[in-house]
Amino acid sequence: MKQKRMLIRILISAAAFIVAWLLPLEGIAQLIVYLAVYALIGWDVLWRAVRNIAHGQVFDENFLMTVATIGAFCLQEYREAVAVMLFYQVGELFQSYAVGRSRRSIASLMDIRPDYANVEENGELVRRDPEEIAVGQSIVVLPGERVPLDGTVEAGHSSLDTSALTGEPVPRDVKKGEAVISGCVNLTGRLQIRVSRAYGESTVARILDLVENSTAQKARAENFITRFARVYTPAVVIAAVLLAVVPPLFLPGHPFGDWIFRALTFLVISCPCALVISVPLSFFGGIGGASRKGVLVKGSNYLEAMSRAEIVVFDKTGTLTKGSFTVTQVEPAPGWSREELVELAAYAESQSLHPIAQSIQKAASASLQLSRVQEVEERAGYGVRARVDGRTVLAGNRRWMEQAGISCEDGPAGGTTVYVAVDGVYAGRLLIEDELKEDAARAVAGLKEARVRETVMLTGDSRAAAEKAAKQVGIDRLYAGLLPGDKVEKIEELFREKTPGGQVVFVGDGINDAPVLARADVGVAMGGLGSVAAIEAADVVIMTDEPGKLVTAIRIARKTMRIVRQNIVFALGVKAVVLVLGALGMTNLWAAVFADVGVSVIAICNAIRALRPPKE
Repeated sequence: MKQKRMLIRILISAAAFIVAWLLPLEGIAQLIVYLAVYALIGWDVLWRAVRNIAHGQVFDENFLMTVATIGAFCLQEYREAVAVMLFYQVGELFQSYAVGRSRRSIASLMDIRPDYANVEENGELVRRDPEEIAVGQSIVVLPGERVPLDGTVEAGHSSLDTSALTGEPVPRDVKKGEAVISGCVNLTGRLQIRVSRAYGESTVARILDLVENSTAQKARAENFITRFARVYTPAVVIAAVLLAVVPPLFLPGHPFGDWIFRALTFLVISCPCALVISVPLSFFGGIGGASRKGVLVKGSNYLEAMSRAEIVVFDKTGTLTKGSFTVTQVEPAPGWSREELVELAAYAESQSLHPIAQSIQKAASASLQLSRVQEVEERAGYGVRARVDGRTVLAGNRRWMEQAGISCEDGPAGGTTVYVAVDGVYAGRLLIEDELKEDAARAVAGLKEARVRETVMLTGDSRAAAEKAAKQVGIDRLYAGLLPGDKVEKIEELFREKTPGGQVVFVGDGINDAPVLARADVGVAMGGLGSVAAIEAADVVIMTDEPGKLVTAIRIARKTMRIVRQNIVFALGVKAVVLVLGALGMTNLWAAVFADVGVSVIAICNAIRALRPPKE
């Protein structure tokens, strides 16, 4: 609406300007008519200049335009004064349109905010505020409604539109027992969902928080432009004053009027609009373009860092693999049955959300009675300890057993081995295998095509399982059997290997990845199924859990940085040439308008290209 009103104002002002030009006006009548047109098109610029001066912000584009156009009126250059203001407003309209388009690209995600949640009370559906719904409570989502909270389907089956979150147009089918995330649209059937997270911790709340704060973290290029404008604008004002005063004093036969006109032209040319607007707009467009592809970037500084990715480090489980583990082999120790071993391991892992733990729970033949479990302790990178029916059960890796003084043999190669001990006695082991994600190999190949120097895998899994996965996807280097603290140490080593300006990117999903995500130059979390801790610690969130989206993010980042550099070079280059010409009296206010508004429009058009992600 605001842009529409501005367009109407520009059209009316342009028509009035043409009429004023064609009328045979002279003297005071000419001044009054052009002043009226000037007031119509430029009153808001004058007001902003006065208001900013009152607030201590003197040197900005509003001040420059006001001084230049009023000066032109004083020199009786009425047409030039009105034309400068008219074309400046055209540039402002174009800028507003471009910024609005970028904002809408990101703000479209705001449509995922749920308005209500259906709760069944006395046989009727009652709408409640999603923030009032507690964890464990059941809600009903009807066809056409948005899923308000994260949870698990208790009853019903349907298709979900996840495009607002993931950028993927293909609906996702869900049925009883499957997890659903907030922000999706239910397309076909009625769903009854048991809430697993409160609204403040839900997927939709986290996404909205990321979007709302994405522009707070500025890239180095943005900060440079901000600092540049603060120094540049006062400098050119001083230069214009000197240009108007000094030459007439020292050069005989050079009237003040000519040099004042040159100074005014110099001021119009010097306006840094193209830089101040186009550079942040480029980053904003890049963030918006990434969001369309299901990649959320928390700030333009991370987009800039992503463009310089040199070493990409992957977690394995849940990142390169599906994290949907299956118990493929059960080897009980003498005196223990297969069923008893699996049941004890399932009870020990019953309160863990780790994918391996959940696969063991699924392998148990009977439903678990959680009342049988007490005193559960989970230690990241090792395993769990729990009291089951009064007995102490340990389930975890070999280090966990060794720490407890329990001897056991190495498990079979190619998977993850979970060892089980009861009251300090070895009870057997379970072999659990994971499946690689479909696009894992393509993602690593895409990174190499994008000139990423090296890919690395850091995992807590066994060497054999890690080598098998690394070979399948084409990873250059791997480190296995790592604890969360070990992963941080490996990242520190990689820091020492990177070249100046290069960036280390870490991609992970689990809670044990949070320290590494926070320490890396750029931390990338798999957000669709990843943990809350990982997403909070990350700088970039991939909502689709697809490793291939990392390649897309890097390409978007590099395209954005190319556009930023193009705009900086173009704007400064044209400004420098026209400023020199203006100072020498070889140009006029009309050329100055092009140097300001024209360059701004061209730079903004170039910045808009960042909204269109490169082809995958």
